Amino acid sequence: MNLPNKLTIFRILLVPIMVIISFFKTEYAFLGIPITYIIMNLIFIIASYTDHLDGKLARKNNQITTFGKFADPLADKILVLAAMLILVQDGNLPAWIPIIVLFREFVVSGYRLVAVEKGGKVIAASIWGKLKTVTQMIAIILMFININGTNIFGAFINGNLTGIELIINILATLLMIISTIATIFSGWDYIKNGKELLKD
Repeated sequence: MNLPNKLTIFRILLVPIMVIISFFKTEYAFLGIPITYIIMNLIFIIASYTDHLDGKLARKNNQITTFGKFADPLADKILVLAAMLILVQDGNLPAWIPIIVLFREFVVSGYRLVAVEKGGKVIAASIWGKLKTVTQMIAIILMFININGTNIFGAFINGNLTGIELIINILATLLMIISTIATIFSGWDYIKNGKELLKD
């Protein structure tokens, strides 16, 4: 097994570790951020970086494999949805956001399966998909360092946020909104560009 595929497997293995850590609540904090959130954020950042690294290495060293094509996007989905569900569980993210993400992923995965069955036609990722990925990752990172675990829309629904807490909350909220919009548009792009697949 080549290095890019090992990094993909490593990323998948980091997810259950992140989930297990979310079970342990502690009063200990650093700069107002719970230690468990700091650890989960570090795991998420490392996993996100391996996503960038494995693709770069696979292209550079001509190590693109069938396993990599299957496992790499799957690992990304598992990582992002696990992080979002942890944030939903703790009341920091409304459930409708990961529901939209999950709906989009089911639609895209369905279209990809049909494309493979009809001769391997590839539906290229649009600029919306790239925007979704970048803003999603940064928003989740910011939410994990959101002091006192304030709801993502906290800056808009209560006036108690000040200073750095207010700035982080506003940035995380705006990026998550952009990410959600990009998620919807990228899903629509797949439907629009793949409509020929469903004609028969």
